[in-house]
Amino acid sequence: MSNETNNTSGIISKVWSFCNTLRDDGVSYGDYLEQLTYLLFLKMADEFSKPPYNRKLSIPKEYAWESLTLRKGAELEGHYTMLLRELSKAKGTLGQIFLKSQNKIQDPAKLFKLIRMIDEEQWTIMDTDVKGNIYEGLLEKNAEDTKSGAGQYFTPRALIKAMVACMQPQPMKTIADPACGTGGFFLTAYDYISNQANFTLTREEKEFLKLKTFYGNEIVAGARRLCLMNMFLHNIGDIDSETFILSTDSLIADTGLRVDYVLTNPPFGKKSSMTFTNEEGEQEKEDLTYNRQDFWATTSNKQLNFVQHIRTMLKTNGKAAVVVPDNVLFEGGAGETVRKRLLETTDLHTILRLPTGIFYAQGVKANVLFFDNKPASKDPWTQEVWIYDYRTNVRHTLKKSPLKFEDLADFINCYNPANRHKREQTWNPETNPDGRWRKFTYDEIVSRDKTSLDITWLKDKSLADLDNLPDPDVLAADIIENLEAAVESFKEIMAAINGKE
Repeated sequence: MSNETNNTSGIISKVWSFCNTLRDDGVSYGDYLEQLTYLLFLKMADEFSKPPYNRKLSIPKEYAWESLTLRKGAELEGHYTMLLRELSKAKGTLGQIFLKSQNKIQDPAKLFKLIRMIDEEQWTIMDTDVKGNIYEGLLEKNAEDTKSGAGQYFTPRALIKAMVACMQPQPMKTIADPACGTGGFFLTAYDYISNQANFTLTREEKEFLKLKTFYGNEIVAGARRLCLMNMFLHNIGDIDSETFILSTDSLIADTGLRVDYVLTNPPFGKKSSMTFTNEEGEQEKEDLTYNRQDFWATTSNKQLNFVQHIRTMLKTNGKAAVVVPDNVLFEGGAGETVRKRLLETTDLHTILRLPTGIFYAQGVKANVLFFDNKPASKDPWTQEVWIYDYRTNVRHTLKKSPLKFEDLADFINCYNPANRHKREQTWNPETNPDGRWRKFTYDEIVSRDKTSLDITWLKDKSLADLDNLPDPDVLAADIIENLEAAVESFKEIMAAINGKE
């Protein structure tokens, strides 16, 4: 084992062990991550201001890293609280990372120890992968902490990697995620483009990748802060430049931005709503319907709005890969309109049906839609939709059998990224009725009730084979998952009846 590897695992275990110490004090992963973000950012800014970088940075001297290392006890706590407040007023990435920041570490001795731990390392010379792995590991742990609700901003990395492997984003092209969470799609696309096995980048291409490739929106302040830091640790963007991750709701308006690729997993939960206080002083929720000229249908269904918005964001030849829940595939009314128009105006060529048990949100049934935008035309652009069923007879759980990249290798192979126009079905009614990869023509789909894309053809073996039932704990987990999904649906119905949704 090399010194570097030893050193890496040493740093990671230090960062982790400190996290556990703080958890004993009631500091959650999320709060720890935020404090780590503030301190790491200041330490790296300090390193950048010294040789060999000698960069002039906009951090006032009285709030620079050194101001924290010289204090301890109550004086340190008071100074740190003031520093957070002052830096939140700064411009650019600096102000964005410190926006609405608060000190969540109540014990000054622990804060002092955390500062010392960060001070002992040289973070700027550390391999990007190392810094990234430390942070990504903490983000995943934070997502697992179900009480915090952070799981909804975290898409399984194996799924993101598979989506990027199918899309094969090219250098000098723009990539957007209108609901970017902690930045998983950006980082995976960045890794793919910067990987020398895929491309040998020129200086101009490297510059474009760092500063001009990515565009995102994230309305949750905490998730956006973690995303900005995650990008910074991976060497995307710059400490001084304006941030390219906006805090605005991307659905409100068409900003005019047009990109080459959209890779995204918009938030689950069907309704967009806005809370306001009525005349009686009670809080009420009102459905948000976005009245946009560029939308095909006006609806309060958030996912259908995201699908329409993503289609608007694409250049004429842009490509999208989007995670959507099942309701987008079968819902009537606005859902049918959106599906019909999507089939007509884009080439909706592939759907990957995902299993349950891979997201931190319970009981979610989701799919990935892959579609390519096209210029206006009289005839529909979609000629056939290829569906890969990775749901029927597939079992994953977050703890015991999480989704791995290898699990989706067969799908990527069938997708055939090198030339997706040359594909072979694995399904055959005579020789292979259990084949997971099957195509449906445009005519077959539009003749279905409500133009439904909710298509299955495989037999559910668990219903047929009573002798080989799964382990009791798997069955119990399935039952819990189905009940939780049902409870969520009932809550939505109740809220709608009471006018609270």
